[in-house]
Amino acid sequence: MLPYLLLLILAHAGWVTTADLGNYSLVKNIFILAGQSNISGRGGVINHSLRPGVVNESWDGVIPRECESNPSILRLSGGLKWVEAHEPLHKDIDVNNTCGIGPGMPFANTVLKKDPSIGVIGLVPCAVGGTSITEWAPGGFLYRSMIKRTKAATRGGGKIRALLWFQGESDTKTLEDAKMYKVRLERFFNHVRHDLGMPNLTVIQVGIATALGPYMELVREAQREINIGNLKYVDAKGLQIGPDYTHLTTAAQIQLGQMLADAFLRPN
Repeated sequence: MLPYLLLLILAHAGWVTTADLGNYSLVKNIFILAGQSNISGRGGVINHSLRPGVVNESWDGVIPRECESNPSILRLSGGLKWVEAHEPLHKDIDVNNTCGIGPGMPFANTVLKKDPSIGVIGLVPCAVGGTSITEWAPGGFLYRSMIKRTKAATRGGGKIRALLWFQGESDTKTLEDAKMYKVRLERFFNHVRHDLGMPNLTVIQVGIATALGPYMELVREAQREINIGNLKYVDAKGLQIGPDYTHLTTAAQIQLGQMLADAFLRPN
C-alpha cells in the first residue's frame, strides 16, 4: 500500500508520469513527424559563428504559449518510451543538429483545442536535418528507424492518424534529383502505407518554402503533383524565414503547426 501511495505522490508532483511507467494504452492518436530540418524544428536556433563554414549554434529556449507542454500530448523518446512532450521535440532524434521549435507542438495543441474529445495525442519524431529523399528510401536506416518507432508507438492500441511530412529542400541541389523527386516520394509514401498495413493512411505533405539549390520550383511542382489517395497538401511558401534563408522562424513554425492541424481536421 505504501509504495502505491508514494507513486501517486510522485506522479502528482510531476516527478513521474504515467507515460514513463510504460502505459502505452494512454495514447489514442499517433502522428508521425518525418522529413528534414524544418519539421525537426529550427525555430529559435541562433548561429553564433563569426565566419562562413563554421557552425556554432544554440537554441534560445523561448517556448511560446502555442508550443507549451500539455499532459494530453506525449512524445515517443529516442528510447521508445512515452514521455510528456516538450520542445525541442527532436532533441534525441536529430542528434547531430541543434534543434529548436518545430510545428509538432503547435499542431498537437491546436488539434486538442479544436477537438477536445480526441483523446491523448502521441507524437513520433523521426525527422533528421539535411536529409534527401534517397536517404529515406525503403530499406535505408532512416526509413527502418521510422517504421520501427511507429510500430513501437502502437503497442498499446493507439491508432496512427497521419504522417506529417516536410522534406525536399535537399533535393533542389541537382536537376536529376529534382526531376526524380515525384517518383521517389510516391514510392516512399506507398511503402510506408504497405509496411504499416494502412493502405489509406492520411499523409499531410508540406510544400517547401526554401531550397538548398536552384531547383526549388521543380520540387514544389513535383510535390503538388503527387498522385496518391488521402493526401493533403499544406504550403509553407510565404511563411517567415529566418536569417539563414533556410529555416522557418518560431512564429512561422507555429503558423505551420496550426495549418497542419486544420488540414488534419478538415474532412476529406
